[in-house]
Amino acid sequence: MNNDFIPIIFKGLALGWSVAWPPGPINTEMIRRGLNGSFWSAYSVGLGACCGDFIWAVATALGVGLLLDQENVRPILGIISFLLLLYLAYIFLMGAWVQWQKQKRGEPILFDPKDRSTRRGFFLGWTMAMLSPWNLAFWLAVMGAQTGDPMSLGESLILATSVVTGASVWGLVLTISVKFGARFTSPAWETVTRAVTGMLMLAFAGMLLWNIFE
Repeated sequence: MNNDFIPIIFKGLALGWSVAWPPGPINTEMIRRGLNGSFWSAYSVGLGACCGDFIWAVATALGVGLLLDQENVRPILGIISFLLLLYLAYIFLMGAWVQWQKQKRGEPILFDPKDRSTRRGFFLGWTMAMLSPWNLAFWLAVMGAQTGDPMSLGESLILATSVVTGASVWGLVLTISVKFGARFTSPAWETVTRAVTGMLMLAFAGMLLWNIFE
């Protein structure tokens, strides 16, 4: 391996970890699924997001990201992300309401089989990453497109791979931690996690809307 690539790899791993761990819609959904007892379904959300991030990275390295960062395009991406977050908030809050009604009637609360689907989890994470204008801004900054010192295509791909690797390692750590915590939860936790996730999605949607029009 070229020694010149080693600093790029370490930089990418550090970046991937640092941007993955703060609270956000993807981490929120991973935690919710993990608390409901599905390790692979939770981790698949993170893997899907990493796949979406890598696509953004490659697109940015090839110059596509610069086209999508135009002033008339960024608000469109922001509105799409906002609508997606609102839709997810509705789904989670309605799910919490249904589960709460069942609990009041004394009916057993069962985990939603859809939450155990790794395919659905992967697609959800991928969609959220692809529709996030924050991801585009992140990759434009990382690739040096805003500094006038762009990286070569090879360096960009190595950096992108390192960032995604760092983020996927964080996702694994988070999912394992939540999985151990999920051993102490009850089926009624489904109601709580759905409600909290729905409220957080609304909060993220509000922050996104504020950033779009500020």
